[in-house]
Amino acid sequence: MNDLTLAQQFSLVGLNGQDSLHGTVVKKAALRCVAAAVVLEAWLEGIFVQEGERFVLDLSKTEAFCEEPYRQLVMKTLLPKGKKAELSWWIRKASGLSKRKLTRLEHAITAPLRKQWLIEDIPGLLGCDLYLHSSGVEIKEYRTDNQTFTRITESVRAEVLEEGSITDETICMLWLLRESGCMHDLFSQNEMQTIAEKMGNLYRSHPLARQLYRLQIRRGFELAYKQFLKFKRRAVQTVTGSGINFLFPALERSQSVFIEMEAWFSNPERRLKDIKNRLESQGHEFTVLREGQIPLIKIDNVVYEAIPHAIYGRVPIHGVRLLPRRPF
Repeated sequence: MNDLTLAQQFSLVGLNGQDSLHGTVVKKAALRCVAAAVVLEAWLEGIFVQEGERFVLDLSKTEAFCEEPYRQLVMKTLLPKGKKAELSWWIRKASGLSKRKLTRLEHAITAPLRKQWLIEDIPGLLGCDLYLHSSGVEIKEYRTDNQTFTRITESVRAEVLEEGSITDETICMLWLLRESGCMHDLFSQNEMQTIAEKMGNLYRSHPLARQLYRLQIRRGFELAYKQFLKFKRRAVQTVTGSGINFLFPALERSQSVFIEMEAWFSNPERRLKDIKNRLESQGHEFTVLREGQIPLIKIDNVVYEAIPHAIYGRVPIHGVRLLPRRPF
């Protein structure tokens, strides 16, 4: 993992499970954070110099830094206007790249990762859903190499949740996770309180955190979208609100997938067998972490609960609903 840059590490976390064919709102938010991560990489590698509480670009080092295509795409676009600008200016401008340039950035950042077999395109998990399984609609999503994904996420969790100093790279990663909406993928609700306290302490004591944590790159429609997800996350924690996950599965990073069973009132073993058959037929990597009435299954780096469920129409259809369980 040491040979992966900050932008590459964040991409492997932020793009995992995202639609690889279409520019969804959630993926766009992740790509804007990838662009911001390039600027933060420049800071970590000494391309910016500190003047008091300001960080200013050192032009003598930019040429060597921009050898990687994804770095060149971000920095060369902004360099003519930002030679003397502060860190906050660079991050705001980088995160505001046009849709066309974000698409180019997506290809530039994923191409070398594909060559190293760290990320790949797989059939989307939604393709296992009853309504999409036989429709012929192609759904593709990114899947990060399982071991690499675990190393990155566990490294961040260990550094933040345990006592001790926090590196500049992890300070940047926390901000990227917050701005991309990925924070809830890595930390539980209780852990979020610890994270908030840590980030508050860093903001008061660390020069980089003081510059960075006051910045927000969410805007317009996406801000409203995030607010809706926030409402939804609170609502589904109640008994009456839990059904919202079934109504709006596509609006979350999470996915709610219904897999029908071959027989009515199947026993747990038969249900689990049917789930395995569907996942194997769609080419997903999975590990059964717990069997029983409600199995726990890790599918493509995300842990799901398989809850018995039924759809009632003219004829009731019995099956299971895969609901993501985070953090794992």
